Amino acid sequence: MKKPISLFLAALTTGIFFFISCNKNSNGGGTGHLEVRLTDDPSPYDAVYIDVQKVEVNVSSDSGTSSGWQTVPVLRPGIYNLLKFRNGLDTVLAAADLPAGKLSQMRLVLGNNNSVVINGQSYNLKTPSAQQSGLKFNIHSTLTSDIVYRLWIDFDAGRSIVNTGSGAYILKPVIRTYAEAIGGSIKGWVLPATAKPQVWAIQGTDSLLALPDTATGYYFFGGVDQGTWKLWLHAQDSSYADTSFSVTVATGVVTDAGKATLRQR
Repeated sequence: MKKPISLFLAALTTGIFFFISCNKNSNGGGTGHLEVRLTDDPSPYDAVYIDVQKVEVNVSSDSGTSSGWQTVPVLRPGIYNLLKFRNGLDTVLAAADLPAGKLSQMRLVLGNNNSVVINGQSYNLKTPSAQQSGLKFNIHSTLTSDIVYRLWIDFDAGRSIVNTGSGAYILKPVIRTYAEAIGGSIKGWVLPATAKPQVWAIQGTDSLLALPDTATGYYFFGGVDQGTWKLWLHAQDSSYADTSFSVTVATGVVTDAGKATLRQR
């Protein structure tokens, strides 16, 4: 195995992607990471602008109970042109770490600045229900602890805009939602802290770096591709010996790499 400085230089020259993590919770925290993305189906309009102010989800640890609405912070509250996110394009709307459990509902709250552009002419879009209680729709998914998920809000702009016949337009959203796990996760522990360990996960040309918690030795990689990864536990204190082994990652699964102790030379 190469030393970390060699891998770092290789990353600069070949574009290897690095993910640096420092997890302080030895049990993973009991949370799943949810990323909400906005996309759109084709429509005949020049532009469709929606004013996104808030995203909330309802996550329950039991399928028959509710833990209440929780806010997923919007990365950039404001106006989005839906027509920029067609044909497989999307944008990250909001993201948060949430308690693991059943994801049952989502609520999208819009502001007042919604409009549609038709043949170069802009028309205000009225969205009374969205401005008060928000657009609420059901989701059937489960957030697993330590797994990264993406949830898509698929706006059908062509079917969501209603012409009242008097030159006015109303936004009655037709929305489809779907979620998927993004790769899998790896967790483990490496001691002692005196060895100043680094953990490298290597698959092909991808190299990820995690810095273990100094108190517990816990490390974590989230959202990694499925397949075989080589874990290289490197001691920055040269009086300790490095070690390496392989783990197999599956999508939607947390792979436990176990506990390792670096031995003195």
